[in-house]
Amino acid sequence: MENLPNCPKCNSEYTYEDGNLFVCPECAHEWTLESQEANAEEAVIKDANGNVLNDGDTITVIKDLKVKGSSSVVKQGTKVKNIKLVEGDHDIDCKIDGFGAMKLKSEFVKKI
Repeated sequence: MENLPNCPKCNSEYTYEDGNLFVCPECAHEWTLESQEANAEEAVIKDANGNVLNDGDTITVIKDLKVKGSSSVVKQGTKVKNIKLVEGDHDIDCKIDGFGAMKLKSEFVKKI
């Protein structure tokens, strides 16, 4: 039996080959091995200063950020502990004291 990679989307182990594609029967995701390797290299998330961010890091907000749907503002210098990196436009999930759960863009933070 071949060692096929797990699905990069849902981590299913039941992937199979279809020509030059890998297919996941659980979430219907299709990918090539080359695209998976390219995505792994591109997945590095950096802060405003170019430092690589990791899950669990502590960061500081570098400019005042308006909170959408509220009149509140996350002030410059706000410290955020134990971040989680996610895919998407806002690539940091975190909890900010006084605001709760938030999504931030890595371009507006710096690693401590």
